[in-house]
Amino acid sequence: MLVENLNIESHLIPILKTVSDPEIPVLSVLDLGVIREAVEVNGIVQIKLTPTYSGCPAMDVIADDLKAAFSEIGKRTEVELVLSPAWSTDWISEEGLQKMEEYGIARPLSETHDKDVLLGDKKLVKCPQCGSTSTHLVSQFGSTACKALFKCDDCHEPFDYFKCLK
Repeated sequence: MLVENLNIESHLIPILKTVSDPEIPVLSVLDLGVIREAVEVNGIVQIKLTPTYSGCPAMDVIADDLKAAFSEIGKRTEVELVLSPAWSTDWISEEGLQKMEEYGIARPLSETHDKDVLLGDKKLVKCPQCGSTSTHLVSQFGSTACKALFKCDDCHEPFDYFKCLK
């Protein structure tokens, strides 16, 4: 995700970086790519937020956290949920993908490979613990609906895989 390609005013970025995704706390809302616009108009911070998937329960928490973060510096904030274009895992920053792996969640694959591992039996998902691709699907749903549960056949550790969403 490139902040330069979005309508995010640079003076708001430091505050946006402090607001984490409640489901993956090592990722900021900028890392996750859910902020589509953040501008200040007449002293009010206006933010457009895109959910990772329709009905994601974390969006209300993120909106409240954004308001609280800007309130701490004396700014009123309005958050608008924007559904189009739909969020994509392509919007996760490279730094965010690295943080995700360090946290123990396997990064999303391409759309085609994602279907291969979720519907077939291909060994493409890399274990974030040991790096092995000798892994298998345990459940198409992991700790949240946007993740699947895998287990490594080498180190025997279970882990979440962040599904590819387009």
